[in-house]
Amino acid sequence: MRLNQNILLLGKKVALVPYTSEHVPRYHEWMKSEELQRLTASEPLTLEQEYAMQHSWREDADKCTFIVLDAEKWQAQPAATEESCMVGDVNLFLTDRGDPSLGEIEVMIAEPSCRGKGFGTEAVLMMLSYGVTRLGLTKFEAKIGEGNEPSIQMFRKLHFEQVAVSTVFQEVTLRLMMSEPERQWLLQQTSHVEEKPYRDGSLEPH
Repeated sequence: MRLNQNILLLGKKVALVPYTSEHVPRYHEWMKSEELQRLTASEPLTLEQEYAMQHSWREDADKCTFIVLDAEKWQAQPAATEESCMVGDVNLFLTDRGDPSLGEIEVMIAEPSCRGKGFGTEAVLMMLSYGVTRLGLTKFEAKIGEGNEPSIQMFRKLHFEQVAVSTVFQEVTLRLMMSEPERQWLLQQTSHVEEKPYRDGSLEPH
């Protein structure tokens, strides 16, 4: 999605940056993991296919993708590359043609050492807030493999409710309806988030 290609979102634990070609090699290494392929229902791609996918996702109007960085590590080391601070990604898919107010959200914390630290929770909250305030979304769904209990529990803590179970796809669908109280709660949870300009893998100098 071109809408977010010049935006950086800075939280307490994570920073969200647009998915650029700089991030592809690390992402490609992640997706060689059979565990991640299973959790994300993904097929392994060649590096060339991964570059093509990154380009396609940047151009597609119905996909909004941010790479999740470890904010503390990234800010503490001025020379650190974004690739060395990557921990995962977070996505919004606007694929329901009949309901443009619905977004499907996905999050992946790919680095095993970075799981269980709240990175995924903050990344999802930041993405929900972006979806509400920038994309006009009022409903969110998350489709999660039945065996991925940590992810299911995380979304439940963020007020998502289970609405369906697919035995065919072995996945659970959870939904969040953005009522006014939920919207106010979300904005309160993300009031610390800073939106900054993003250019070529770095913050713009002020």
